[in-house]
Amino acid sequence: MRRETQNILLVLLGGALLKISFSGLYLRYVQKSLLPLLIAAGVIMIGLALFSIVQDVRRGKAAADDHEHSHSSRSTWLMLLPVLAVFLISPPALGGDVVNSAADTNQTQRARNLLGELPSGDVIPLSMTEFVTRTAWDESGTLDNRRVKLTGFLLRAEGETYVARLAISCCAADARPLKVRLGGDVPALPDEQWVEVTGQVVPKSANEKNSWVPSFTVESFAAVAEPVEPYES
Repeated sequence: MRRETQNILLVLLGGALLKISFSGLYLRYVQKSLLPLLIAAGVIMIGLALFSIVQDVRRGKAAADDHEHSHSSRSTWLMLLPVLAVFLISPPALGGDVVNSAADTNQTQRARNLLGELPSGDVIPLSMTEFVTRTAWDESGTLDNRRVKLTGFLLRAEGETYVARLAISCCAADARPLKVRLGGDVPALPDEQWVEVTGQVVPKSANEKNSWVPSFTVESFAAVAEPVEPYES
């Protein structure tokens, strides 16, 4: 690969990392805690490219290499396609297709002894992770008769309606699905519409046979915009 091409790729790739970092799009791919590393990587890539360009100009290297490796120029420029896709296209966060295709659902990865006391209040906002963890592990029934608010996207499969969400440990590549079966009055909203649902868990509804998917009786329902951080951690 020619040095000029290497420099262009470094600038574009570094620029792409900075773009998704400062625009918030990185949250569709990785956890929030990785933002400093993304920014550092983008700055380093651009810095290396600029340093190399200055060195080549000083040595007259650019002119000397114009005739070399022309046979590989097309395949080299194809490497720009993923970078250009980041600039021109904003891929959405993972959604219902991942949840439906997963072999296992509600992989909470939590231990029973990590469950604490629920907060007081008429309505308790809980993450999907904590909610499905408690329904699977909390044998004392602390969620029974408590009104809970969940945030996720709608998903329909095999005649059932679910509110679902994806949780990640590091990045979108290790996403694990979480879902809750909805019962009661569920409006006819499209799949993958983000919603806030308030209601109560059906006691003992999560079990090994249904992959620990609890049932939830809906009391109120509201469509909302996709959150800035679509994944839970």
